[in-house]
Amino acid sequence: MGLDKPYLDIPGTTIFDAEQARKGYWLNQFCMSLMKPQNRERFKAGERAYLEQWPMTEAQRQGVLDRDFNALIATGGNIYFLAKIGGTDGLSFVQIVATMTENDAEGHAAMMAAGGRPIEGNRYAHEWKDHE
Repeated sequence: MGLDKPYLDIPGTTIFDAEQARKGYWLNQFCMSLMKPQNRERFKAGERAYLEQWPMTEAQRQGVLDRDFNALIATGGNIYFLAKIGGTDGLSFVQIVATMTENDAEGHAAMMAAGGRPIEGNRYAHEWKDHE
C-alpha cells in the first residue's frame, strides 16, 4: 500500500478503492455474471461448481456460499455488485444490507428513514484514545 489512506482509521468502514478493486476483481466479475438469467440458473443449480469457474480466493467463494456480505466486502467485493447475489436469492437491497447490521430489514429501513445511524461513535479510531 503506497498511498496514505487516512480513511483506514475509520472503524467498521471499508472504502472501495483501487486496492480493494484489484482484490475483488474476480469476485465482482462473478457477481456481474448473475445479471444473465442463464447464469443465475447455473449458479442456483450448483453454487460451488459455478464458483469454481472463477479465479477467486477460497475466502471469497466461502463468503458467497455463506452469504456473508461483510466478509465479501473485506475481500474486495463492491456492495453494488454483491447485490446481484442477494437479488439471485430474491432479496431486496434493504434485506441484503440488513444482514450486515444488527437490525432486521424493517428496523434497518426505519433507521434509514429516520435519518440514518446517529453520529455518536462515528469517529476515527485515533479519536477514541481519550475514551480507552
